[in-house]
Amino acid sequence: MLNNATGFKKIYIACGYTDLRQGIDGLAAVIRRELNADPFQKDVLFMFCGRKPDKIKCLLWEGDGFLLRN
Repeated sequence: MLNNATGFKKIYIACGYTDLRQGIDGLAAVIRRELNADPFQKDVLFMFCGRKPDKIKCLLWEGDGFLLRN
């Protein structure tokens, strides 16, 4: 999924750190509240960084459900 980013229409990166203990619902709320975006957009990748810069979590709507990757 993340080896090749050519299939995405947009990629959003949340600035600052995000509590990566949040699940899909929590991250979807962050997308709506802080990025003013719709988490249900197809082919749009949302990326979140934890306190440590080597910790990243990605959320992607696949049309029939979310894909969540660490």
